Amino acid sequence: MKVGTGFVRGRQAVPELAAEAVKLALDAAGLQIASSVLLFLTEDFADNPLPAIRAAAAAASTTQVVGCSATGIFTDQDWALDVPAVAVLVLGEGASLQYMAAPNQAQWLLTLTAPNAVNTTWLQLPGMRFGGVSGDVTGQGPFSVWENGKGTVRGYCEVALQGVTGSVAAAHGLKLLTKPQQVSTASGHDVKALAGKPALAGLQQAHEADASIEGQGLPYHKLMAVFANSREQLELGDYTMASLISGNLAEQSVTVSKQVAAGQWLAWGLRDTEAAQDNLSEQIEAISASLPGSPVFGLLFSCMGRGPYFYGGIDRDIELLKQYYPAMPFIGFYGNGEIAPMFGRNELLQYSVVLGLFANEGQT
Repeated sequence: MKVGTGFVRGRQAVPELAAEAVKLALDAAGLQIASSVLLFLTEDFADNPLPAIRAAAAAASTTQVVGCSATGIFTDQDWALDVPAVAVLVLGEGASLQYMAAPNQAQWLLTLTAPNAVNTTWLQLPGMRFGGVSGDVTGQGPFSVWENGKGTVRGYCEVALQGVTGSVAAAHGLKLLTKPQQVSTASGHDVKALAGKPALAGLQQAHEADASIEGQGLPYHKLMAVFANSREQLELGDYTMASLISGNLAEQSVTVSKQVAAGQWLAWGLRDTEAAQDNLSEQIEAISASLPGSPVFGLLFSCMGRGPYFYGGIDRDIELLKQYYPAMPFIGFYGNGEIAPMFGRNELLQYSVVLGLFANEGQT
């Protein structure tokens, strides 16, 4: 298996950038042609990505070009936000990206989707799906998805990684501010009481007790609710994440982005940079240990609310991965959501990073 990445930025979103990025990736891999190309374009290309897709296909001598647009993209070489850029990963000599009509439950499926195409029906079909959601943090910005060298009308694509063996994990980066408490009262998205006490009052107490939270008032953009059907599930990390929308002083309730039911268990969490790095480090080590040998390449999908915006202008997630594997090519983008199998089901995540590491099939 041979793998290489290429990264090019420019002043305008022109197809020549895609051709140049592919040529750089082929050179890095020591290939003349590629069996498959993973192509990520910044949102500058989103309205008309076809010329760039065709240029990439021609440069790689393959029609198997898969990818999407995103506000930010990256490889092991560089990253770009809000500027025309192209990121490419090429596969050759035994490794490829292939569509599968009937994947089995244990098949890894690289999954890329537009925000308006995400639904639980296909997400829970057989296969272990991982990847990301095209578009900006609001889900309203420009986005497009392509496969087989052209746009996909269904709004998503999923391809199997052939000739490789891999492992995937998600890192959330949450520091829990409270212990799990049972939901006493809830109505739709409104959490009203936990363990018989007003939800908002408990959240405020947790906020005030945590010295790492600066400023006055609840930082809703950094706070999360995690909930599960039992205390044991939540403590094991088998939980659903929901961002906080607002607090209602009159009712002492907290409105979250997903529905919560009475009887479930919930804890308040804080998006924290150190916790994020610790969690990602744990996941890198865990999935590395599950591989038969050193990974040959990586795929990384990060939330727009993470990355450089989260880490003060530097993507510490990328830097951490490079510390573990300095010479390993990898590619990814900042999107509107992340997809990964969690405890036996495929989940759409928020404010997370999903990492897949892949080694030669049959490597020992």
